[in-house]
Amino acid sequence: MAATLIRILKDEHQALAAMLRSMLLMLSSARNHGRLPDFAALRAMIFYVDEFPEQRHHRKESELLFPKLRERSLRVRDVLDRLDAEHEAGHRKIRELEHALLAFEMLGEARRDSFERAAQAYVDFYLAHMAVEEKEILPLAEQVLTADELRELDAAFAANRDPLTGHPPEPDYAALFSRIVNLVPAPYGLGPER
Repeated sequence: MAATLIRILKDEHQALAAMLRSMLLMLSSARNHGRLPDFAALRAMIFYVDEFPEQRHHRKESELLFPKLRERSLRVRDVLDRLDAEHEAGHRKIRELEHALLAFEMLGEARRDSFERAAQAYVDFYLAHMAVEEKEILPLAEQVLTADELRELDAAFAANRDPLTGHPPEPDYAALFSRIVNLVPAPYGLGPER
């Protein structure tokens, strides 16, 4: 049976991938209809990505999971080093995306292409990153980690409680989660279709 850790990470990856793809679909729809996107919804989505996956998900992978795998397997150290570097780069990339969104919102149409390219690049980066983790790292974790290590990691990752994976949001994040769900227009969220 798969460790809780593996299920949690895959669920979080799925939720994040859906959020990122929804952002691109919203941008495409806005462009196709000749209107500006819902900037409030985009800001909330990007803020969520920065707050939850960037700050919690990545930190726990780099600080808890990856060190244990480095101890157990020499063959993935280069991959783990690259993933850790991508975690670090993610902080810079999310700031660049936030800046590109602000420029688009403040300066208008002249910055649309720049933001759309930045959003596509960020989504491509993140999806490729998660694919490596799921294809190379998670199967290895199930193979080489002891039952005690898996239980310890299960408990640490279970504390994440990402609301996009079906958990009730923590009090601090309840308003953000509600805002995202209600701002993002249908069919991607519950907001009014635009």
